[in-house]
Amino acid sequence: MSKEFDYEEAFSRNIGWLTRAEQQTLRGKRVAIAGLGGVGGSHLLTLARLGVGRFHVADFDTFDLANFNRQAGATMSSLGRRKVDVLMALAHDINPEIEFETFDQGIHDDNVDDFLRGVDVYVDGLDFYAFAARKAVFEACARHGLPAITVAPLGMGAALLNFMPGAMTFEQYFRWNGCSEEEMGLRFFVGLAPARLQQSYLVDPSTIDFKGRRGPSTPMGCSLCAGVAASEALKILLGRGKIIAAPRGVHFDAYRNRAVTTWRPGGNANPILRMMIALGRRRSR
Repeated sequence: MSKEFDYEEAFSRNIGWLTRAEQQTLRGKRVAIAGLGGVGGSHLLTLARLGVGRFHVADFDTFDLANFNRQAGATMSSLGRRKVDVLMALAHDINPEIEFETFDQGIHDDNVDDFLRGVDVYVDGLDFYAFAARKAVFEACARHGLPAITVAPLGMGAALLNFMPGAMTFEQYFRWNGCSEEEMGLRFFVGLAPARLQQSYLVDPSTIDFKGRRGPSTPMGCSLCAGVAASEALKILLGRGKIIAAPRGVHFDAYRNRAVTTWRPGGNANPILRMMIALGRRRSR
C-alpha cells in the first residue's frame, strides 16, 4: 500500500524529546557535512532521521570493498558509485523534502566559503588524513563564526571536540601551522583523544601508520560518532543544553564501558600532550 510522505507523521516519534515547535525549527535548519565515508554518511542519515531539512554535502570519492566494515551506503550494489549520489538517495528515501547542495569535487580553499554559506552548523566527516580540506574548512568556520563539531571513531568509542564561535579554534587546539602531514596526523591523533581509552585493547599497533595513511576502524565506533554528533548538533541548532567546547572534550568507549571529560588547556601546547606527541615521534622513527 503506497502512502504519501508527511513530515509531521514521519518524525512524530521525535516528539517528547523535542517539542513540535523544535521539530519544525529543525526542518528549516541547514547542516554542512564534508566527507561521506566512515562517519559522514552516518551523520547525514542520523540527522535526516532527526528531521533536519537542508544539507550541504561534500565528497569526491566512490564506494569500494574496503569501506564495507563501517561506511553507511557501502554495499555490493553501490560499488564504484559516488558516495554523494548514494547517500543523497538514502536520505531522500527518509525525507524526500530534503534540500541538498552538493560539492562533488570535495572541499578546498576555492569553494569552502560557498560550502559554508547559509549553514547553521558544520559536522566533520572528513577522512582522518584529509589534512588540507580539514584545515580549510575549520579555518573558514572560525572566520565565519560557525559552530563546528568533530567526533573521532577511535576503537569502539567516540571522542568529541566542539569548536564554538568566540572560543578556542581548531588551529589553536591542534597547532598544525608549519607542520608536515605526518606531524599533522600525529598531532590530530593525540589531540582528539587525550584520555587514550582505546589504546589498552589495540591488538596490533602496527596497523596505525601515519606515513602510509592507514589505520583500523570498527562499525561500532562510527555508529557511536553519529549519535554523539547529532546530539551536539541538536543542542546547537535548538539553542538548548550544555555545549562542551575545546579545550574540553568528551571520550566514550563502549568496549571499556567508560566515559571521561577531558580538559587540556592550550591543546597540543599542553605539557601532557607535548610529551605524548614527542613519544609518538620517537616511535615512528
